Amino acid sequence: MTIVRRASELIGNTPLLELARTGTGTRLLLKLDHLNPTGSCKVRMARQMIDEAELEGRLRPGGHIVEPTSGNTGNGLALVALERGYRFTAVVDHHAAREKLRMLRALGAELVFVDGPPDGGVSSVQRRRVAARIAAETGAYHPDQHNHPGNGNGYAGLARELLGQLGDVDVLVAAIGTGGSLCGTARFLRAAGTDTRAVAVEPVGSIIFGGAPGIYHQTGAGSPAGFPVGDNVDRSVIDEAHRVSDSDAFAGARVVARRTGVLVGGTTGGAIHVALRRLYAYPAGSVVVVLCNDAGEKYLDSVYDDEWLRARGVLDELAHRRMERWFATYAASVRAATRDRTTRPMAVGV
Repeated sequence: MTIVRRASELIGNTPLLELARTGTGTRLLLKLDHLNPTGSCKVRMARQMIDEAELEGRLRPGGHIVEPTSGNTGNGLALVALERGYRFTAVVDHHAAREKLRMLRALGAELVFVDGPPDGGVSSVQRRRVAARIAAETGAYHPDQHNHPGNGNGYAGLARELLGQLGDVDVLVAAIGTGGSLCGTARFLRAAGTDTRAVAVEPVGSIIFGGAPGIYHQTGAGSPAGFPVGDNVDRSVIDEAHRVSDSDAFAGARVVARRTGVLVGGTTGGAIHVALRRLYAYPAGSVVVVLCNDAGEKYLDSVYDDEWLRARGVLDELAHRRMERWFATYAASVRAATRDRTTRPMAVGV
């Protein structure tokens, strides 16, 4: 058994879980990156941004870090800050999952709350403005995860892991918010010689790819109206972009939980919905990987709570049944392909 001295040394080497396969040999795999410390892939890029800031001399011993966050990046920064002796301030709102906020406090972060917009949507614009003001007034280091190159750079290790585990990745599917996890991982995979197809998934109501703005309840993905999309959303890397409703995203997470016992966040549920829906669209024998960026235990009071969903009008039994039908269809195709192989007449030599 390997013994480490810091929790951050446990980042990476997360496993893969096969979720579905088709009769044509295509497999849908989940990269369980929510099993990282703090329950999210974001701890990878949080460490990288701090590493780069230290190398550049922008963070010195005893320094102060401030960042607007919906929770996961903040928890990653809080972990690295406490290990290295920094003070960390997270600018948050009440749209974030309560468990994420409680984790931030448990890790010693200072929370600064901003009010959400009157329509009940996310407050990304306000949080970013407040973080910039705190940095200017106090001299704190503001990484700005949406534009910091360390965000994408933080996923070089994830790309190496996938190559070591699979040899190649044909399709990479992930929810997109800052863009770091999808674009960074895809960029490093391609640099290693793969032809990986990158598929971005955002909530309906997000404006990253030009859709009509609106309210959405998926946290940690998408961008609301008025929010400037950052440099880490690298459109030159992205091959497909899809929008998923809250109902479909949350149904995706809930059905996977009941089938596998693995709880993932709502935005990962959206990525799974897209990957499962389009599994036959990819060539036979494709390896399709969904990045599971967020642990579902943070959403027991929301995504996995019927009353919470019902109060927001996003509990959709049809969406649940649709997911189950896709699983059943793919399982049937595997059985049919197996029967074909076993009953195919043997060639007779002349």
